[in-house]
Amino acid sequence: MAEADPPGPPQDEAGKVLDAQDSDSDIESGASSGETEMDFLRNLFSRTLGLGSEKREKLLDELSLEGVTRFIQSDRCQNIICMVGAGISTSAGIPDFRSPTTGLYSNLEKYNLPYPEAIFEINYFKKHPEPFFALARELYPGQFKPTVCHYFIRLLKEKGLLLRCYTQNIDTLERVAGLQPQDLVEAHGTFYTSHCVSSHCRKEYSLGWMKDKIFSEVTPKCDKCQSLVKPDIVFFGETLPARFFSYMQSDFQKVDLLIIMGTSLQVQPFASLVSKAPLATPRLLINKEKTGQRDPFLGLMGMGGGMDFDSEKAYRDVAWLGDCDQGCLALADLLGWKKELEALVKKEHAAIEAQAGASPHPLAPPEANKESTKAEGEKAQ
Repeated sequence: MAEADPPGPPQDEAGKVLDAQDSDSDIESGASSGETEMDFLRNLFSRTLGLGSEKREKLLDELSLEGVTRFIQSDRCQNIICMVGAGISTSAGIPDFRSPTTGLYSNLEKYNLPYPEAIFEINYFKKHPEPFFALARELYPGQFKPTVCHYFIRLLKEKGLLLRCYTQNIDTLERVAGLQPQDLVEAHGTFYTSHCVSSHCRKEYSLGWMKDKIFSEVTPKCDKCQSLVKPDIVFFGETLPARFFSYMQSDFQKVDLLIIMGTSLQVQPFASLVSKAPLATPRLLINKEKTGQRDPFLGLMGMGGGMDFDSEKAYRDVAWLGDCDQGCLALADLLGWKKELEALVKKEHAAIEAQAGASPHPLAPPEANKESTKAEGEKAQ
């Protein structure tokens, strides 16, 4: 239920009331629309730092999962964006990056790296590609089944609520779960295509070609110029795909609810997406710990999340802390979708297993993943 606007809402110089749903980007246009430079800066500080008397519109009747549920069920929620990271894939057997003992960066000693992140740095890769391709054999797409989180996102699509899923993951499980390319912005790239790293060549190679090279333990080289060939995933030191920036501009003007799952929100510019939503848009975090919380100085520069879960001024951000799959099941239960979600997981996992059994290949799920998917299947019964 939305609260009434406070007395004397802020106005521009022409007397127009400033809409509470104006996004952060709208603030930036203020200086060119008649505001003095000082007024513009005062307005920017007020909105970014939460200063002044402006009261943001509150669309959630309660800052809880129940409040989010009622909002999704209302006619005000038509377009949901999901932002997801490695945490939604850990129950499939894929490690996240930063967990202290189980994360990917904590288990790379065998590759003799100068520091863990080097395995995904483009300059290090060009000199020492072997560690990355050895890791790729372990984590190659096709070895794992999508999780409850992936199928919850698919259910949002089937309900006509999903505007887009922005993913940091390169495991392609969103596609395996049934999302189409138009449903996705793969912010950190994809394994589906590869290119020669030489700027003078850039020859494209297929998924099948790269897969053959990786599993034959041959460092992929361009057959045209003999330079390295790299999957089209984004390494540190590379720019994000153009699709990320083009869709961001339009999608975040239309979003009614932002659901953030399984991400530390530490990697830019992906992390800054949470601040692109309109100022009234509710934001739900499903994660093991709170993240993306307000940093006034980074927020002022358009960086960082700026989420506020606990202060007296909190009005739109909700955190559900725990396992991401359990968070999706809890939300689905409140929405009346739990049985539908569990049935979808069971059906799709059975289809994947049947296809794998009919077509043996080197990407059969490892034992750890078989055990986890068996457990999920028992849970779904």
